[in-house]
Amino acid sequence: MTDIHLIDAAARRLEGEARRTPLLSSPFLDEIAGRPLFVKAECLQHTGSFKFRGAWNAVSALREAGDVKGVIAFSSGNHAQGVALAAKRQGLPAVIIMPADAPAIKIANTRALGAEVVEFDRATEDRDEIGARLSAERGLALVKPFDMAEVIAGQGTVGLEIAEQAGELGIDSARVLVPCGGGGLTSGIAVALAARAPGFTVHPCEPEDFDDVARSQAAGQRVRNQRLAGSICDAIITPEAGDLTWPLMRDLCGPGQVVTEDEALRAMALAHDRLKIVLEPGSAVALAAALFHAGKLEGDAPLIAVASGGNVDRAMMIRALQA
Repeated sequence: MTDIHLIDAAARRLEGEARRTPLLSSPFLDEIAGRPLFVKAECLQHTGSFKFRGAWNAVSALREAGDVKGVIAFSSGNHAQGVALAAKRQGLPAVIIMPADAPAIKIANTRALGAEVVEFDRATEDRDEIGARLSAERGLALVKPFDMAEVIAGQGTVGLEIAEQAGELGIDSARVLVPCGGGGLTSGIAVALAARAPGFTVHPCEPEDFDDVARSQAAGQRVRNQRLAGSICDAIITPEAGDLTWPLMRDLCGPGQVVTEDEALRAMALAHDRLKIVLEPGSAVALAAALFHAGKLEGDAPLIAVASGGNVDRAMMIRALQA
């Protein structure tokens, strides 16, 4: 199970490798949210998302543990690019299993980073089965997108930075809103903040119809999404939370927040106009929750929304700006 010691170890591995991304703010966004709002811009991380952190930490840990012939991963795009770059920098081949309907820019970028891409149909094929089979056939080490202790720890370094940056601003209490798919980023941040900023409460954020974590919290047990495709928030669409991530979110997180696709698009446009950053739809759900659903969060503590990635097709960005 990931704990603060694993996250601290990940921070040491990532030192000099990952960017310390900024905590941004705008009075215009504060006015919409009705309280101070800060945005942790992981869209400015290497490969355009937080996923580089977990990928670098996991690949580094695998190399430290013994001889590694190469790595394999399955991803809709952001984890793919993170693993591809981490493997390339460490001199290892990478095979990435990607859904055929992933944004073209993510597939192209993954190939450009030197990885072999294997496409699959997310509605009819099981990516876990494909990953396990290819891993066994080729002797590759599997780097899971979220349900892996070292990946969660790498993502948890975002939480360490939030605690440090908020502390520099004199913030000792906050609601931290995090885009949530399988829960690697959410659970990692929750573990880090529980140890370093206990006055902060983490809230998973999801798009409507794919809100398995929020429904799991309400039910007191893990539930699955009925649909596995069909959302513009492709980066955070997963069947259910992971075996490792769900207990951490269950025990450490506040209630999940759910937003519409239109709200995610509006948040993308506002991030572009007011913060001058580019977000993909799945990355924008936390900002959307902060802007349009802040009233659902008790108290008046500042809000910190994680902008987890910016790998968006041009057509989707234009759609957001025209919404």
